[in-house]
Amino acid sequence: MELYLSYAARGRTAWWRYLLTLAVGLLIAVAALALLGVVLAVLNLLPRDLAQQMQNSGDPRIFFTAIALVFAALGGGLAAAAALIQRKHPGDIIGAWRWRLFLLGVLIWLAVQVVLAGIDFAIAPSGFSWSGRIAPALALWTFGAILVQTFTEEFIFRGFITQGIALVLRRPLPAACISGLIFGAMHIPNGGPQALNAVWFGIICAFIAIRMGGIAFTSGIHLANNYFGAMGVVSGGDVFKGSPGLVIQNTPQLQWWDLAMAVLALAILPWLLRALRLLPDDARA
Repeated sequence: MELYLSYAARGRTAWWRYLLTLAVGLLIAVAALALLGVVLAVLNLLPRDLAQQMQNSGDPRIFFTAIALVFAALGGGLAAAAALIQRKHPGDIIGAWRWRLFLLGVLIWLAVQVVLAGIDFAIAPSGFSWSGRIAPALALWTFGAILVQTFTEEFIFRGFITQGIALVLRRPLPAACISGLIFGAMHIPNGGPQALNAVWFGIICAFIAIRMGGIAFTSGIHLANNYFGAMGVVSGGDVFKGSPGLVIQNTPQLQWWDLAMAVLALAILPWLLRALRLLPDDARA
């Protein structure tokens, strides 16, 4: 945890500065998006039904572009506010970054997603259908958009917010639990099962980020999780429904089973990382 705290302690870390930075960062993001909207409207490039397009992925080009722009504004706004108010550079919030850990996170969680989808298929094969209508250009564009989205969420939640909590509590597990609850609260509009999954996902990722000293590995996990759900096996009951993935899954009867399996997989993850010597021995805390 010492490495993580060494990054968290950089800059001005009074508790009120964290709250002010979040508020100012949000204002910067809103202002940037409003300015962008005005420019696009003047150029007649703003879709008239943009609000509806952002609620579903029926037109994936608009949907995923909007996601990338919104999260880029949020991440950029927070980074700018942290630099102004706390004298924190983005690297102070990212922590110790190693591309090897990022790639391991992607590969490990993709493997987990494939296994979990395979179990669902074995239970309810009739709930799966082959789409096969994904275009390579769209897949690449979606990858870039989701990379922006997931990295921004890690930057905000497992970076900035968890750092602030860890500086106060100085204990990894309680800090991770509070961070996960905050992350889950942001997903309540997605429904009960997804919000609960987000809580547990946030707890495990925050715990791992604290132990590893940064958000590299958890950024890989998050990217694999969301990209697989958007372009791999697309569930008819989540935020990416309607996305032109390779396989469409429509198994609402398995939503609580899927939650249980995701919780189990996430619970095993820290122990797997410890066995691979990617976490210190005290990761059992």
